[in-house]
Amino acid sequence: MDFLQESQIQVIGIAVAVAAIGAGAAYLYLSKKPKGCLDPENFREFKLVDRKQLSHNVAKFRFGLPTPTSVLGLPIGQHISCRGKDAVGEEVIKPYTPITLDSDVGYFELVIKMYPQGRMSHHFRELRVGDYLSVKGPKGRFKYQPGQVRAFGMLAGGSGITPMFQVARAILENPNDATKVHLIYANVAYDDILVKEELDGLATNYPNRFKVYYVLNQPPENWEGGVGFVSKEMIQAHCPAPASDIQILRCGPPPMNKAMGAHLDDLGYSKEMQFQF
Repeated sequence: MDFLQESQIQVIGIAVAVAAIGAGAAYLYLSKKPKGCLDPENFREFKLVDRKQLSHNVAKFRFGLPTPTSVLGLPIGQHISCRGKDAVGEEVIKPYTPITLDSDVGYFELVIKMYPQGRMSHHFRELRVGDYLSVKGPKGRFKYQPGQVRAFGMLAGGSGITPMFQVARAILENPNDATKVHLIYANVAYDDILVKEELDGLATNYPNRFKVYYVLNQPPENWEGGVGFVSKEMIQAHCPAPASDIQILRCGPPPMNKAMGAHLDDLGYSKEMQFQF
């Protein structure tokens, strides 16, 4: 009898030990973040695996990462530096924000608006599937932790939507983040609106947490959004009011950023409540 009791105790002890080891291994696996593919000091090469033309001067570029489970490793709200050559063969480096997150494994995507005289635009125009892009990062001053504010207001113009989209998507797709996002997105014409399908998808999927208000300088007929330039009245109507637990982010062409800064100052938003990408 003593032998049987001793054997049972040993079996139970071994089972508990195995369970503890298994639980510990599972915790380490789940809590360990995959190492990113970026290098802040040196450029790395990433292969273009797909290119989708979205309009006459806008395309979505998908670049493959080393393995199907690799992540880029870019903190929310930060950007990368891309290196290329302009029309005369001179090196050019410009910052871009991917529209993908680290939940998108094996690749990252850039939505690029290519301007006729843009030096880096020339490089992207010439990129073909199979070519490589030199990338370095992460870069940027913005740091985000879930719940650091109650709500964000976002003022974006043109390609300045990319950091806003990245931040909004990260917030909304995190089930533990209750932050609300209010976006005003300004462009010249309807065809200039970038990632509109994705933004409308966020508005549909998260109706209580994400609102987007489009503003066009040259709107089509029967346009229901804003018209002209973003005004103080639009900010009052579509962004959270000044408070210690909100922040207004802005990213757009320099004249727009300057005008939005003046509007925010006039409306009583302190410097601590404002951030410019």
